[in-house]
Formats: sequence, C-alpha cells, structure tokens
Amino acid sequence: MDLRSLRYFHAVAEERHIGRAAHRLHMTQPPLSRAIRQLEDELGVLLFERTAKGVTLTPAGKVLYDEAEALLGRADRIRRRVAAAAGTAPLTVGTLADAAEQVGGRLVPLFRARHPHVHVTLHETDLGDPTAGLRAGLADVALTRTPFDLTGISTRVLRSVPVGVVMRDDDPAAGHASVSAADLAGRRWVRLPDGADPVWTAYWTGGGDNDASPVMRTIQECLQAVLWNGTSALAPLDQPLPAGLVVVPLSDRPPSDLVVAWPRTAARSPLVRGFVQVAENWAGTPDDGGHRPG
Repeated sequence: MDLRSLRYFHAVAEERHIGRAAHRLHMTQPPLSRAIRQLEDELGVLLFERTAKGVTLTPAGKVLYDEAEALLGRADRIRRRVAAAAGTAPLTVGTLADAAEQVGGRLVPLFRARHPHVHVTLHETDLGDPTAGLRAGLADVALTRTPFDLTGISTRVLRSVPVGVVMRDDDPAAGHASVSAADLAGRRWVRLPDGADPVWTAYWTGGGDNDASPVMRTIQECLQAVLWNGTSALAPLDQPLPAGLVVVPLSDRPPSDLVVAWPRTAARSPLVRGFVQVAENWAGTPDDGGHRPG
C-alpha cells in the first residue's frame, strides 16, 4: 500500500463515484478502477459497495478512509516542510510552440500543485527542433511528438495519433476516406527549417522537391500555407483546423506519438520523474510498459 493508492482511494471515497474521482485526479476511469481493485486485493477486503449511483464505503472502507485522511494530511505537511527547507527549485519544460498552451495551461498547473516549491519555466521551439530544447540543453523535460532521433533521450508515450494530409476542402481528394503516399505524387509540400532532424523531416513532409517552398516554423504557418497557397502538409488527425481545411487520413504512414521526453542523463532527477508522472496521469496512461525515468 503506497500513498498514491491511498490518494486514489481517498478521492473515490469523497466523490462516491469512480468517474468523478477520475476527473478530479486528472486521469481516466480504467486505471483508477484497476488501482482500487489492486488495493482491495492487497488488503483482502472490499472497500466499496457498487451501486447504480456510484459507490459507498464498506465498514472496512470507512476505517481505511479515516486512517488515510490522517496519513495523507501528515504526508502533505512533510512535503511542505521539506520543500520550504529546500527553497525554490527550477525546472524548464520544453515544448513545440503550438503545444505551449497545452503544457502551460494544463500540465504545469498540475505539476505545481504537487511541487509548489518548483519554479517552472517554458522553453518554446519551432518545428526545427522536435526535442524542444533537450538536445541543446535548454530544457530539462519536454512534451513533443515523434519520430525524431532518440540518441541520448528517453521517452514515455502518452498517446498515439494517426496522421493525415491537410488540404483545402475544395481539393479533389478532400472527400476521400483515406489516401496513400502514391496518391500524393506531384504535390507541393511545406518545407521545414533547414538542419531539422532528418527523421522528423522525412516523416512530416511528403517528400519530393520542395526547395521552392518557404520555410514553415510552426504548425499554424503550415496550415495557412495550405489554405492560402494550396501547399500540402501533414498533421495529426486531432489537429484543430481553421475553416476551409480538412485532414484526410494517410493510410501508409504509422501514427505519431505524443511523448514526454527527457535526457537520459536526467533520469535520476526527482523533478523530471515528477513531471513524467504528472504527464502520465494527465494522459490516462496505464502504468505498464514503455520507458520511464528512474
């Protein structure tokens, strides 16, 4: 029995509902349900009675709730005292410019709620650096997309997203269920910054001669080039699009992974490990498989 399991149990006990507790904990329902079952198996007792409206505590669950509330309160006091003694610690989080709002608006507040003594700064990069500052030593941990050269970098996959071709809604292929690379021959593609990671560039451009295309440094610039100039670009299928554009699935390209990444030399950093854990919980990633710091 660990503090994380007790926090999960405590949230479910207070919300009286698995779904509401999962929302409160910024995670999805399946891993939370598994954690509660594992805790019940470990203790050898039922902690909740399942009802049509949610859950209620069993007698054993009521005892654990009282004990957990006292223990978690003490753990929080210990954390605050240790943080006060340590002073302010810094953490730089790298992100592609178009994902900065997602990081700054969601992940950083979740991280700072658990680590209030940490001074967090964001480092934004353009499409020329998929490591979001990790390779240059400008970030401690990053939220980014694959694929790119992973030499010296560890990642944890948060979710995989298929990609497609962004095109104007009056494009002859716009109504297709999917397209293949062969269907796209002869198209003019956006151009990523010179010197960008070759693995990254090969994946996110359609190939062919695009030297005449202007360099695009952000996803928004790519989308506007498609809208205004009829240039083609690739994007995740969940990419928000302005009016006039559609994304058609690309059938012969593997999905891109949204990942949290960190230098392998930083694997022992408690702050990096803490951010990775927050990112996993935010994405609702089950605690199995993958690469994790530590």
